[in-house]
Amino acid sequence: MVICMKICFVMYPWDKVEPESDSTLRMIHEVASRGHTVAITTPNNLTMRDSMAIAFCSVLKKSDVSNNIPSFYRKAEFRKAQLPLAGFDAIIMRANPPLDTMALNFLDSVRDDTFIMNDINGLRVANNKLYTASLPDPNNEFIPVTHVSKNREYLERVLEESPSERMIMKPLDGYGGSGVILVEKSAKSSVKSLLDFYIGADQNYVILQDYIDGAEKGDVRIMMLNGEPIGAMRRVPAEGDVRSNIHAGGKEVKHTLTKQELRLCKHIGPKLVRDGLFFVGLDVINGKLVEVNVLSPGGITRINRLNRTKLQSQVIDFVETVVKAKHSSIARKNAFSKVIEDATAN
Repeated sequence: MVICMKICFVMYPWDKVEPESDSTLRMIHEVASRGHTVAITTPNNLTMRDSMAIAFCSVLKKSDVSNNIPSFYRKAEFRKAQLPLAGFDAIIMRANPPLDTMALNFLDSVRDDTFIMNDINGLRVANNKLYTASLPDPNNEFIPVTHVSKNREYLERVLEESPSERMIMKPLDGYGGSGVILVEKSAKSSVKSLLDFYIGADQNYVILQDYIDGAEKGDVRIMMLNGEPIGAMRRVPAEGDVRSNIHAGGKEVKHTLTKQELRLCKHIGPKLVRDGLFFVGLDVINGKLVEVNVLSPGGITRINRLNRTKLQSQVIDFVETVVKAKHSSIARKNAFSKVIEDATAN
């Protein structure tokens, strides 16, 4: 049985989409191509009415869907509607970091009614780099030694006592490679001023992490779906830069997962699923995990191009499978209830 699904994307504004490379657009295009109803909204457009969570949405008008995704984007037409969130079969969270925790509160009331990817509680616990740092790995086989604090003296001591001459410093809530720098023991005076800047008057948390050999060659972005890797690419930093992020000037190249990377995926996959983090991006350097991207992990377009694949098709297949299972469960429950009603009548 084919189910016509109603899917809402909670994302960034439509006019901020980069049609040539945007991962969310690929997912929207896939949903529309299958004839499902597509609605988009932003975290700021979630609200409550009569104790019911609703969203001010833009609903994609159904028409012939161009195979050319940038053309699909340019020609897309929407109608405005105020819609109950519980009426959607699936809500796909694709808002950019940082996490809007208030937006998640609006979605709490509909968790039992609709499939949310990624799960609200999973986003709450995993939306910053502390999630990665605290993953179980007693021998530091998969995760580099990481320190998180807002205490300047402690962080200075960590750098001083580190067996390595270099460490990576970054803000706890940064994203897209912002604020990632390489610090050296020999530059003590610079470290003090950097910590003053990073921690600031707002008392922000700072990460100090062991420098991983080979980091200068870039990192690997691995896309994980339901606890399994479905695609990857290597990101090579621009000359003179420690960051590999594409938006920070890096470039992507084709990559085949190594045995160590496959072991890492197998190690972390079950926990991601338990936490409801069904679609995430892992950032890996030399076989070690440095970040788990859970809000709107990118890379679909570039991995597709490098490997002549279509990752968004696998993602929406997964969403359809979950929704169909939910519908089947409800239908089964209703059928059993009807049997009982008939048997106990009169």
